[in-house]
Amino acid sequence: MKSVGFTRLKMLGICRASFIVAVFFLYGFITAEAQTSTPSPAHTPCALRSNTSCAECLQNVTCLWCIPTQQCIDYPVRNVLPPNSVCPLSDARWGLCWVNFQILIISMSVLAGIIIIAILVCYFCCCKCERIGNKREDAKAERQKHARKDRQKARRTEMQLRHDEIRQKYGLAKDNPYARMDDH
Repeated sequence: MKSVGFTRLKMLGICRASFIVAVFFLYGFITAEAQTSTPSPAHTPCALRSNTSCAECLQNVTCLWCIPTQQCIDYPVRNVLPPNSVCPLSDARWGLCWVNFQILIISMSVLAGIIIIAILVCYFCCCKCERIGNKREDAKAERQKHARKDRQKARRTEMQLRHDEIRQKYGLAKDNPYARMDDH
């Protein structure tokens, strides 16, 4: 019983540890991204940085660089993604000049999907391990219950035999078990 409980605790500990590692990994990734962004100098309108370079435009985090038009524009904050009328998604640069916005979105979606799947697999694996442990414990308890009943039945039979021997020894044995004792 101790080994099953220990194994179960060990599996739960592994699942919790892997979840904690995943959380710390995500936290580290998010804080690393936040730390690598460069602080913006005194706020100058993004339009004044048009026809310069991508690096100069993106020094301000509110700016979006469009490669074909060589324009530095304010990021359209009302939309999550810049619309095609402002700049095609594959040509838009935000944050870093070498990061393609479209590839960044696809990569982040895939990464988020992998993380969610990993968390779900870990969760279901822990639940399955717990159910298997419960089934093992239930089966063991059932075996112990049957063993107790068998021992009790054997003791009862043995006691009945001893009582019958004592009755025969003192002449109290009955031919008919329903006969009265004072008839003998």
